This record gives sequence, C-alpha cells and structure tokens, in this order.
Amino acid sequence: MIRLEVKSGTSSGKLLDSSADVLRIGRAEDNDLVLSDGLVSGQHAKIVYAADHYVLADQRSTNGTAILRPGPEGPERVPLDAGNNFQVALASGDVIELGSGDHAVSLGVTVKEDPDDARVVAVRRIEEMTAGGQFERHGDRLKTLYEAQTRIGAAGELTEVLIAICDAVFELVPRTTHTTIILRDDDEDGARTGSAGYVPVITRLRGQEGAGSGPIPITRSVFRKVVSERAAVLAADATSEVGQTESLIGARIRSTLGVPLWKGEEILGVLQMDNRESAGVFTSGDLEIVGLMAHNASLAVANARLVKRLRAAEERLKKENAFLKGREETRRTGGRGGQQEIIGHAGPMRHLLQQLDKVVDTRVTVLIEGETGTGKELIAAAVHYRSRRRDKLFVGQNCAAMPENLLESELFGHKKGAFTGAHEEKKGLFEIADGGTLFLDEVTEMPLSLQSKLLRVLQEGEIRPIGATQERRINVRIVAATNRNLEKEVSEGRFREDLYYRLKVFPLRVPPLRERREDIPLLATHFLQRFTTEMGKPAAGFSQQAMELFQSYDWPGNVRELQNEVQRLVIQIDPGGFVTPELLSPRLRQIEGVIERVRPTKGTLKEMMDQLERWLLIESLREHQNNKTAAAKALGITREGLHKKLRSFGL
Repeated sequence: MIRLEVKSGTSSGKLLDSSADVLRIGRAEDNDLVLSDGLVSGQHAKIVYAADHYVLADQRSTNGTAILRPGPEGPERVPLDAGNNFQVALASGDVIELGSGDHAVSLGVTVKEDPDDARVVAVRRIEEMTAGGQFERHGDRLKTLYEAQTRIGAAGELTEVLIAICDAVFELVPRTTHTTIILRDDDEDGARTGSAGYVPVITRLRGQEGAGSGPIPITRSVFRKVVSERAAVLAADATSEVGQTESLIGARIRSTLGVPLWKGEEILGVLQMDNRESAGVFTSGDLEIVGLMAHNASLAVANARLVKRLRAAEERLKKENAFLKGREETRRTGGRGGQQEIIGHAGPMRHLLQQLDKVVDTRVTVLIEGETGTGKELIAAAVHYRSRRRDKLFVGQNCAAMPENLLESELFGHKKGAFTGAHEEKKGLFEIADGGTLFLDEVTEMPLSLQSKLLRVLQEGEIRPIGATQERRINVRIVAATNRNLEKEVSEGRFREDLYYRLKVFPLRVPPLRERREDIPLLATHFLQRFTTEMGKPAAGFSQQAMELFQSYDWPGNVRELQNEVQRLVIQIDPGGFVTPELLSPRLRQIEGVIERVRPTKGTLKEMMDQLERWLLIESLREHQNNKTAAAKALGITREGLHKKLRSFGL
C-alpha cells in the first residue's frame, strides 16, 4: 500500500491511501488523485506497482516531474527525464514534485509493505514444473490436460487464450471457484520498463460464460512470492496461513494457488486460483497439474501478445504508409489529385519523355541533369509513378537543405542513444522508401563522407543506421538530380569519381525553357488557369504582345520563374481582364526594346524580309561567338548556305 500526502498546493493536507496497481495523478477528473493547480497537467504522472516496489512515471507533462530524496547532505533532486526514461522507483520519505519553482505541488510518499510471512504448503519452481517426472503421478488427468492444452494452443486472439486457460483450470482443479490472470503491462512495442506493473486482465467464475465481468483484487502476498521466487505457490486455508492480509480477508479466500506464466527469464504474469465456497483446500497435486499446464499456457500467452503487437505495428505501418503517400501525392500534384501532367510538345521534351519511358521499369539508377527550375523533381516523380513501384513510396530529400550530421541521420536513420539528442530510434529515408523510390535532389551538395555511404548502398543494397552494429537490406531505386556539371565536380575533387559512374548509369537532361520556347504558351496558359482557379479570380488570357514578350525572354529561372511570374500577374489583373505588357515584370519588358529593334522599316515585303533575315544572321553569330558552323546548325542550314547569305548581305 502507498500513502500520498499533499504537502503544498491548493489541495495541501489531502491524503490518499491506495493499494491499486496503477495510481494516476493529474488535473483531469478521471485521475485517482485530482489536483487543480495550474502547473499540474491533465494526465501528469502515474504510480505503478511493479511486483515488489512502486515506480513513479511522468506522463510527458508540460512542467515536468521530479523526486526530492533524503540524503546525508540534504534532499537530492532527481528529475524524471530522458536519462531515466521518465521514471524512478519510489521509497518511503520521497517527496514528489509536480512542476517546478515556487508554485510546484509537493506530495509526501509513504510505502507500507504488505506482510510476507506466508506459510505455504507447497512450492514448485519453474525448473521443476517443466520436468517430465510428474506425468506418472497424474495419469488419471492426462487426457483432460491434453485436451485443455489443445484448446489453448488452438486459440488465436489473446482474449480467447485467456478464456481457454481459465476453462482448463476449472476442469483440472475441481475445487477452483474463481480464476484470475494477471499480466505484465507492457508498452505497445512489448518493451519492459521499470514502470511496467502487473495488471489483472480477466477473472472467471465457475460456470460463467464469456470473458467475465472484470478483474478482482489479487492476493498480494502470494502474488509477490510467485514473482520474486519464480515459483508456483500453494497456500492452504489461506485466511490463517498467509497472515490475515487485507487482500485475503476482503475477498474471503479460504485457499489460493498462484502459478507463474513465463518466457525465458521473464515473468509474463501470474495465474491465480481461489477457493471461496468451502473449507476444502487445494493440494500439492493441484499445484503440479496446473504447473504442467502453465508451461503450454505461457507459450500461448506470449505468442498471442506477440501477434497482437505485430498486428498493431502492421496497422500503424499501413496508416503511416498511407499518410506519407497521401502527403507526397498532395505535395506533388498541388492538392488537385491525380498525377501531375508533364507539359511540353517541343522536340527536346519529346526526346526526354521517350528516354523516360525506356528506363521507368528498369532497376538502374537515374541521374537527372538540368538548370534550376526546369522541373527535375517532376521528372523524378514520373520515373516512380510510371513504373511498377508506383504503389510504394516516393520520398524526396534535398541534400543541400541539411548539415552533414543531420543529413546522415535523415537518410540512414539512427539507434536510440547513438548521439546527443537521439532520444528514440528513427527510421531513415532509405528504410522508409524500401520497395519504392528515393529522390536525392542536389546530390552534388552531399559531403564526401556521405558519398561513400551512398556508394555502398548502390553497390551492396545495404544500409547501417547510426549507432547500429548490423546492416539492413533494402530495395530502393535511387533517382538523383543536379544543376551542376558532374564531370567538372569530379575533376575538381568535390565529387567521388566511383560514385559518379554509379549514378550516371542513365542520365536524363531536362532542357531549359529557352530551348523549348514553343512550350511557353502552353505552360503560361496552364499556370494561368491554375492560379485563377485557386484565387477565384477569372482572367481572359494573355494579350498577343504579352505572349510575344514571354516567348522572347530567356527565362534563366526556367519553369519555376515562369510559374512565379504568372502567379504575380493573376494577383495584379482585374477580374476578367487580359494580361497586358504593362503588367509584366521589368525584366520581361526589357525585351520590348529588342522587339522594336527587330521590327523592319516600312517597304516592300522583300525589303522587310531581308531586314529580318540580316538581323537573325547577326544575332545567331553573336550567340555562338562568331562560330559559323554552330550558327549554321542552329539556323538549320549548311555552312556553305550561311556563307552565301552573309556574302549577299555584305557581312
């Protein structure tokens, strides 16, 4: 039993005595100890009885929890934090501090030990219960035992297993009137921590159908001996033999039998049998036959709990997978649903899409090259969503967006405690994208130390999280992108040559917008429709002069710059109006002067055509640094044809 005395706070002087296995403290009304102070969270902390001691666990409260423990040099303050997994064992004399500072709430702790002077009739340790010599002494009950174990083994769900165990007890031990199963309260991942107490999960009465009405108080003195000594304990005529403990008297138990459920060195729980209706007591034979059954029952309980955790983990993974895919789909398509369309009919784009279709259903690494804003991530997404991996995750990471230590953890994951601040295990993007595609944008920004780890992933298909001792196999397709010249990066020592050859198995070059000017009207119209819909502001379209300026501009920021320009224009135009030249950005309007310079002076058609042709020849030579071969190729004529035209214009 534990006593809590509120020493400071609005409820100062309040006392609480409890023998419950779990005692909850907080501001919410459903707590066992309700404290209305402002520093106390709704579910602030809990006290759990863990077989032979009490443990205080912080429930991730806002203002924290600490223990003030008496010491030779004065009280020692022990905060509940990540260092002790937010939990500390309690002892008499401790003071619990909820919150901190002058307004913290203090609770005095007094632990009253239950008497442990049980005089037992028989004890069988786990090693003795698993020995085979007892079968000869229980030949008359072997058939019943075999049938009971068969039913227990056939049960799947944990509740079904527990009911089958209770029913088996009633068949094997006729004097049993009540059967209670107490299990260790694991967390959702099965981890056993200091705050994992034992909780009664089911009580069955003889002749009762179903799972029972609920648990009853357990016999603490017998229960504690079962757990601490790892043995089955029989207390005959319990009201006198076990020392008149409160739990026995309150339940009017005449005899009790406790048998451990175990897995290896761990006690999973306790099977408690009570006789409350007659003076007849359990015998050592009852203990032995239930001990034989407990071996199989323990295995069934462990398996059922494992299956339950695996199903819960699988369900969480499904939800996580669906969430990540939904978030990625929303981000990739701008929240409009469906696959985002790649817009472009120009020759360079048609060639790109032809190359894309050839590589999507292969396993080779794809390197996407192109200037900033050309749509490299859109092409990377197309590699994934047009392939057979489309049902798995497409995960992207910009390698220039994080410092080296964080990028390594983000990509490869880490184990709990691997470095300062690693309070819990984290999956890396390689593991999250297993079976799918990982897009590494700006891969040339990756530090050399990480480049070697990436090379190993490409070569071996294995990753090792930070702090781990073993590799994990993964099946991830890597798509990388860069706006730099990789050959130059290699020659200058900023990028590993062996990684360069691994990445550049199948390069795709995304053409800049100036090489696909015929796509500019398509893209501009697409973005105009998109932003007018989003803003609820209709527009009539682009004027001819505005579109001429769009097509004459070089767009150094490529599609991203075009998108931003159209978005700004939609904000500026009047509802239902046209996009006119005066609304364009100054950098686009500078092209107006160029167009005016190209505009021929009035004359015959031949004279005006000659003026235009002469200007185009001069501009082509200027763009290609007077390289006549390159200029002729760009104009679509032969070098001899170019020379002929230059001579005709006196150039």
